[in-house]
Amino acid sequence: MGFPVSLRVDDAGDFSRAADAVFAWLREVDVRFSPFRPDSEVSRYGRGEVADGELSADLTEVLALCARLREATGGAFEVRLPGRGFDPCAVVKGWSVQRAAGLLSAAGARRFCLNAGGDVVVSGGPWRVGIRHPEQAGQVCAVLEVTDAAVATSGRYERGDHILDGRTGRPATGLLSLTVLAPTLTEADATATAAFALGTDGPAWAAARAGCEVLAVDAARSVLRTPGLPLV
Repeated sequence: MGFPVSLRVDDAGDFSRAADAVFAWLREVDVRFSPFRPDSEVSRYGRGEVADGELSADLTEVLALCARLREATGGAFEVRLPGRGFDPCAVVKGWSVQRAAGLLSAAGARRFCLNAGGDVVVSGGPWRVGIRHPEQAGQVCAVLEVTDAAVATSGRYERGDHILDGRTGRPATGLLSLTVLAPTLTEADATATAAFALGTDGPAWAAARAGCEVLAVDAARSVLRTPGLPLV
């Protein structure tokens, strides 16, 4: 899926089969949802080769999530940008990793940490989750103490100005990074990306969403955070 994935299970017992199921699911997601694979369902749908009535239930669910975010942000969150084609990765990552966490829970795991490219979903706890400093590689700017929740960060430090404001088609540059703590990684990851696309209006928008706490660093290096953030 283009990012490293690690899993730690602290429960007694053998969860190797559940772990195998997690990684098998994520490999399946890569095959089916990658916009970089010409034969994926996402790519075929983007080219108009798959009609709405022929979509899998999973892609139908992802499209509904994308549509809700587009409406909620007034078009700032957009998966059909000119020149880029259809790309729902901003929703697929958190959605698929949260479902992977559900596989672990269904197998009886109660205390685990699933880390997908720095976005984290944890069960049990408390777990300490570091938030990378947006300008100093190898440093953290904050540490959260998290139980049964998820943390996701969108920023410019890894891939440059890759998040575009769908209203303008131009890179969103009002923030350096934005982290969201939410009950699920589906919510945390999608909210972080959508809020980043909104620019300086993003932190307040994300903070107004149910169950979300926010830590953001704007382009002026000001730190913005909600009072309920569980900082260590």
